[in-house]
Amino acid sequence: MGMGKIMVVGAGGRAGRAATAEAVRRGHEVTAVVRDPGRYGDLAGPGVTLVAGDVTDADTLGTLAAGHDAVVAAVYDTSSTDPRGFFVATAHALTTGLAHAGVTRLVWVGLASLLPTADGTPLMDTGGYPNEHRDFFLAHAAATDAFAEAGDGLDWVSLSPSGDFDHGGTSTGGYAVAPADADSRITYEDFARALLDEVDAPSVSRTHVGVERHTS
Repeated sequence: MGMGKIMVVGAGGRAGRAATAEAVRRGHEVTAVVRDPGRYGDLAGPGVTLVAGDVTDADTLGTLAAGHDAVVAAVYDTSSTDPRGFFVATAHALTTGLAHAGVTRLVWVGLASLLPTADGTPLMDTGGYPNEHRDFFLAHAAATDAFAEAGDGLDWVSLSPSGDFDHGGTSTGGYAVAPADADSRITYEDFARALLDEVDAPSVSRTHVGVERHTS
């Protein structure tokens, strides 16, 4: 895809910020959607329009998404006592809003916990994997279920680290698609490259893909 218009939902978080920066680096115009623009003024700048938006409101998302080529959604709700309710509402708001806006490509930031390992077992079901946040994992899973049920009109993909984010690491400038592996790491910058590649030149659809740092 040539230079286009990308909407980043949840642009204030680490993955959202990285996706916004990568989109601008590639020459895209970005609409950065956050709950409270007053808290994220530093996001605004050349190529970025900062707007307020409730990610659970389909009308808002539909209005904001109009005229965009794709949406990247990196939503995270730390305050909710009902994560399942939040993620399902967000998924339905995205599917409905994007349909109204005529936007078909959605790149969703998923969870490694839900990603299958090489033998097909979800990472969260492997031995020794910490499961105190299992309700949160399952809430996220309910969102991707909602995308899958949205029909063929939504060309969605869920991308996650194969294991976890490397919070202090140095970008390698690349990434590799890989099954779930609890020891795998990727920087936010390299993860954002994978997100934007799936915007610019979609290679996978209606599935969950893991990425890890590229070691050549």
